[in-house]
Amino acid sequence: MREYRALTVLVLLSATSARAEDLSLNIPETVVTATRVPTPVVDIPAGVTVIDRASIEAHGYNTLTQALADVPGVHVSPSGGQGGQASIFIRGTNSNQVLVLRDGMPITDGSDPTGAFNFGIDTLSDIERIEVIRGPMAALYGSGAIGGVINLISRRGTEPGIHWSGDIAGGYPALIRGSVTASGIEGPVDFALTAESQSQRGYDAIPQRESVYTGVPQGFRDRILTLNLGYTPVDGTRLLLFLRVDTAYFGFNTLGDPTFDDSNSNGHTTSLLGRIGGTTHLFDGRLESSVFVGQLQDDRKYQEPLAPADPNQTSSDSRYHSYRTDVQWNNTLHLDDLVPVPGFSGTAMTFGYEYTGDTAKVRVNENFAGYPFGQSASASMTTNAAYVGLQTTLLQRLALTAQLRQDWVDNDAPTTWRLGGVYDLKEIATHLKLAYGTAFRAPSLFDRYGIDTSGYVGNPLLKPEQSQGWEAGFTTDIPAAGRADFATVGATYFDERIRNLIVGVFAPVDTEINLGSAHVHGVESEATLHPLRWLDLRATYTLVDTTSVGQPPSEGSQLLRRPQNEASFEVTVRPLPALRIINTLTYTGSAHDYLYDNNGIGIGYGVGQHGLIDNIAATYTLTPAVELYLNGWNIFNSRFEPVNGYQTPGPTVLAGARIHL
Repeated sequence: MREYRALTVLVLLSATSARAEDLSLNIPETVVTATRVPTPVVDIPAGVTVIDRASIEAHGYNTLTQALADVPGVHVSPSGGQGGQASIFIRGTNSNQVLVLRDGMPITDGSDPTGAFNFGIDTLSDIERIEVIRGPMAALYGSGAIGGVINLISRRGTEPGIHWSGDIAGGYPALIRGSVTASGIEGPVDFALTAESQSQRGYDAIPQRESVYTGVPQGFRDRILTLNLGYTPVDGTRLLLFLRVDTAYFGFNTLGDPTFDDSNSNGHTTSLLGRIGGTTHLFDGRLESSVFVGQLQDDRKYQEPLAPADPNQTSSDSRYHSYRTDVQWNNTLHLDDLVPVPGFSGTAMTFGYEYTGDTAKVRVNENFAGYPFGQSASASMTTNAAYVGLQTTLLQRLALTAQLRQDWVDNDAPTTWRLGGVYDLKEIATHLKLAYGTAFRAPSLFDRYGIDTSGYVGNPLLKPEQSQGWEAGFTTDIPAAGRADFATVGATYFDERIRNLIVGVFAPVDTEINLGSAHVHGVESEATLHPLRWLDLRATYTLVDTTSVGQPPSEGSQLLRRPQNEASFEVTVRPLPALRIINTLTYTGSAHDYLYDNNGIGIGYGVGQHGLIDNIAATYTLTPAVELYLNGWNIFNSRFEPVNGYQTPGPTVLAGARIHL
C-alpha cells in the first residue's frame, strides 16, 4: 500500500500524464452529458472523454469496444469476438455499475440477469460522438451510474440541403461492411437516415494454447437502420422522431466442464428503439424545456445444438425479452438575466422528472449429460425520479456544479447528490478540479424475481447497491516552440467505496443478498504532445487498486478482471498533406481471474496474463469528397487473453473508402 501511495503522489506531482477530457482530433467546445447543460470540457469536475465522428473515422473504429479501449480509467473485457459478451469496467467498478444512454435515454437490457449492458454488439455507423463521464453520476441519471456514464449521441442533420456519406470496405478474414447516411436540413425539417450491413468471419475465441482448440471461427453479421427526424415549426422549438432497429447474428463459445470448443453455438439479437418528443425555448430563451417518451424492446436468443463429440452432451435454447418505457421532462433555466448576482456568470438551474418502466421475460432450457436445467423470470419494475441541479462560475475563475436526485424504485427511495468545482489558474494555464458524489444501482429483475430448477430463488427484499466517492486532479497546458498547444498534461486521483453489493449465497436457499462491499481507488492520466506540425503524440496510464469484501475469490482480494495497470501510446504522423497514419499500442496488465489450464480445465482463481496489442489506421484524402483508408487490428497477432479462456481475435485488416457529398 505504501508503494501504491508513493506512485500516486509521483504521478500527480510529475504530471507524466494528462488531460482525461478528450480523445478527439478536433476538441469539442462543450459536453452535454456531465451536467445536462452544454459546458466547456475544462469546466467539468469529472473525468471526461469525448470521441467524435472525426476521431471514429481517423482511428478506424468499427465497434463500441474498439472506441473505448484507450479511454483512461476504462477497461474493456471481451469474452470472444464481435457479438459475444463484452464488459466495461470504469475505475474498477463492476460492469453493471456503468450506465449506458442513447441520446440521454438509458438503454440497458432489463432481461440481463446481472443488469449489465453488453458492449459486444454495438457498431458506430449511426453515432456522431460518444461522451464518457467517469465517477458516480447517479445524481444526474439514476440507477447504475456508480462507475460512470457512457452516452451514445446519434447522427443528426446539421447543414442545409441533402448530404450523403458512405463507407464501403472489405478485408481479412472474410470481412465486408457498408453503410450510407443521408442527412441535412430542408426548410423546417432536419433529418439523418443511416443504413448499415456488415459481415465478418472472425476467429475462434478459444486460446490456441488449449488442447481443445479447433480453429472454427465465430462469425458476426448485422443490419442497422436509424432515422433521426426533427421538425422546427418556429424558431426555438424542435419536435423529434427517432427510430432504430438493429439485428445481429453471431457465433460464440460455450466452454462447459470439461472444456469443449463447440462451434455450433449461435446467438441472435434484435433491438427496437423509438422515441418522440420536443424541445422549446420560452421567455426569450431563458427557459429550455423538453419532453420525451421512449420505448425500447430487446429480444435475444441463444442456441446450442447437441454436438456428438461434446463430452458434456450439452444443448440449450435460451430466450430473453425486455421492454422499457422511459419518460423524461427536462428543464434548464438560465438565471443570469433573471437573478443577476455580481461576480457570478453562466448560472443555470436544471430540474426535471423521469419515469422508467421495465418488464423482463426470461426462459432458459438447457441439458447437461441428460440432466435438464431451466431458468425463468417474468417481472416488472417501475422507477420515478425528480432531480435538480445548479451550476455557475464565480469571478471567471471557479466553475461550480451541484446536483440532487430522488429516486423511487419499487419499495426503495435512494437519494443521491454530487458537488464539484474547477478552479482556473489562468497564470499558469492550469485547471484544478475536485468533486464528491454518491450513487446507487437497483437490483436487476432477475435478482429479485428469477428462479431456476437447481433451487435458485430471487430475493424481492434486496436493497440497491450504494456508493460514495471523490476525485481530485488537474490539467495543464504547456506552451513551447512558439506553439500554445505544444503539450497538455494532467492526472486525476479517484477513491470510491461501494456497499450493499449483491452477492450469491447458498444458505438457507440459493439466492442473492446485500453482503459484499468494495473499495476502488487509483490514478488515471494522459499526456498529449504536438512537437511538430506533422507529428502528434499521446500517452495514457491508469492505475487501479481494488479490494473486495464478501466476493470471490476471497476476502480482501483484488476484484476479478480489473488489471492494476493499463497504458496506451499513440503516434499520429502526417508525412504528406493528404496522408495520416495513427499507430496505437495498448498495454493491459495482469488481473485476478478464474484460470483454465492448457487442457481447458478450470484450476481455480489466480493471476492471469498481461498483453500488448498494436493497431494501425491510415487514411489518404484522394479528393475533398473521397477518402481511402487501411486499418489493421492486432497486427502482430498477440494471443493475449483479456478474459482467461478467451483469446483476442487474430490479425484483422480492412481496406475501404469513405465518400462525403
